[in-house]
Amino acid sequence: MSIVIALAGNPNSGKTTLFNDLTGSSQYVGNWPGVTVEKKEGRLKGNKEVVVQDLPGIYSLSPYTLEEVVSRNYLINERPDAIINIVDASNLERNLYLTTQLMELGLPVVVALNMMDVVEKSGDTINAAKLSALLGCPVIEVSAVKGRGVKELVQAAIEAAQSKTACEPRHLFEGKVEESIDQIEAILRDNTPLSNLRWHAVKFFERDQSVAENVPLPNEAAARIESLITACEDALDDDSESIVTNERYTYITKHIKGILNKKSSSNITTSDKIDSIVTNRVLALPIFAAVMFVVYYLSISSIGGMMTDWVNDALFGEFVPGYAEAALESLGTAEWLNALILDGIIGGVGAVLGFLPQMLVLFLCLAILEDSGYMARIAFIMDRIFRKFGLSGKSFIPILIGTGCGVPGIMASRTIESENDRRMTVITTTFIPCGAKLPIIALIAGAIFDEAVWVGPVSYFIGVAAIILSGVMLKKTRFFAGDPAPFVMELPAYHMPRLKGVLLSTYERGSAFVKKAGTIILLACALIWFLSSFNGSFEMVDAEESLLASIGNLVAPLFAPLGWGNWKAAVATFTGLVAKENVVGTFGILYGMEEVAEDGVEIWSTLRADYTPLAAFSFLVFNLLCAPCFAAIGAIRREMVTAKWTFIAIAYQTSLAYVAALIIYQLGLAFTGGGFTPWAVIAAILLAFIIYMLLKAPYDPSNLKGRQAKELCQH
Repeated sequence: MSIVIALAGNPNSGKTTLFNDLTGSSQYVGNWPGVTVEKKEGRLKGNKEVVVQDLPGIYSLSPYTLEEVVSRNYLINERPDAIINIVDASNLERNLYLTTQLMELGLPVVVALNMMDVVEKSGDTINAAKLSALLGCPVIEVSAVKGRGVKELVQAAIEAAQSKTACEPRHLFEGKVEESIDQIEAILRDNTPLSNLRWHAVKFFERDQSVAENVPLPNEAAARIESLITACEDALDDDSESIVTNERYTYITKHIKGILNKKSSSNITTSDKIDSIVTNRVLALPIFAAVMFVVYYLSISSIGGMMTDWVNDALFGEFVPGYAEAALESLGTAEWLNALILDGIIGGVGAVLGFLPQMLVLFLCLAILEDSGYMARIAFIMDRIFRKFGLSGKSFIPILIGTGCGVPGIMASRTIESENDRRMTVITTTFIPCGAKLPIIALIAGAIFDEAVWVGPVSYFIGVAAIILSGVMLKKTRFFAGDPAPFVMELPAYHMPRLKGVLLSTYERGSAFVKKAGTIILLACALIWFLSSFNGSFEMVDAEESLLASIGNLVAPLFAPLGWGNWKAAVATFTGLVAKENVVGTFGILYGMEEVAEDGVEIWSTLRADYTPLAAFSFLVFNLLCAPCFAAIGAIRREMVTAKWTFIAIAYQTSLAYVAALIIYQLGLAFTGGGFTPWAVIAAILLAFIIYMLLKAPYDPSNLKGRQAKELCQH
């Protein structure tokens, strides 16, 4: 029979790192809350009978956030055989708050004092034996990053699970509070068959509604409990929930002194000193902009650019096409099959894979920033900015996660309590350039702007600007009005990025891109090649006379006001809905990348002939902001729940992309001497409307109620 062990702890306590070490899994480790939105399961390495559950990071068992709901429901309803409580030993006092709650669940608990290497490095000491005696459960010193103490921890957890001996909480509250909880426990014992009475008694004392709803009591018993709570609140002059919180921290503070010995009495750490610069109100944004400039410079223009040039010119420009063509000739295959493989598959998929080096460098840079702790600071910095516009910094965490892929970014919005803010975050998250959009950025930067270093960073900040402007405008409507969700976040200490974690994160993101190229993009390229090579009579023709050209010419006029009304760009944009990388793959096929490379002339010059810099920039902006790929749309549908809200999200994204591209091209054309068209007038009106929405007063529900009441009186 399997043994189930649950991992529970605060965000950034090292839960997922420990989970990966225990199971050999490769779950992504992030330095901000919300990465583990749902529980994850794995089997213990070397013992497949032991199941390990990684629960979302939580600060308490109060159901205020989705993470707390998921974790609490699992622990209460599923009741694992044992709990490993991961405690950040460098923040012992705060982490033990959750420990005191877990001890009340009536389950075997083993405490893992994680990050002991950090504690020892600072010169501090923790008496684990004394802490174990205080809590009444095993306490094991661990460093999950270095694998230290993990075997001992697992053994202790398995023994605790096999013994089936529940931990008896030794922490008691003071006087009147403990007396009231004891009386509530007695009432519950007489009226319900519950096993973990202590935990339920505390929750009833806190007036936890979800617990009360799941434990029906006779009216008389419920009234007695309420009278006990009210009497205690009156005596202590505070609400019951705050009373319990204060009691827990009082207990921890009282007993921690003999367990934790700090070498330095100063609370100023190296991380605090760094934060005084990188989170400074004046310097924070310039530093952030400089960091992202360096990231995109390394990814697109220098290291990543050089590697991509080699892959495009040598690997997919000469070696792969040459080898494939020679092999096909030796086999004597049909002409159409040769064209499919050389022009369709190699030309299309090769055009996408050619940008893999740039993507890997980007993923590597982002992983370093995340693992070092800097990206968590960005959420803190952006919260200050977002809050000025009525937004919550909590919305920026899904956006940061979305830099890798929009799907987990959208899913991370579940951590936002406010329904309005959550929906708004789902709508705007994919504005940030994900990994799949990097090939589009690199293509435009290389083909049109001579690999200019500014294109990448500007693309990133266009996404950020679209999110902020959208948030401001949407908050002015009744659908999204309201105060922003509160944002409380623990900033992890800075540390040197762990090589294993950085490489694992880069590998995961890169391999996902390669898998997509070998499946979805390959099939899409094959279909695009077929449609661009045959006409309605299924005869092989030039691309200009193909089925794809006929379809593209029908929709191309829609994009003419944006400056790229040719059928090739229109088709590439639509194929990008399947996967954003398809935009580049489609260009690779339609512009004959394989044939061009054989002639020694890069695809850049061919593209440059069809698009002015202004039109190309308009094309880039539209594809950065418009509706995301099908996978992300599916994620939006799951998070929005209803088809109506999904349609609203897709319609808003596409409309904003169209309006932004229209304003950029038409007004850019007017200001650069290209002429002032009727579309420029429309663009100016739309720009004026956006400015009006940004400046108008926030929507006030009370004003609406007042107007409705006034109208009723008049009638």
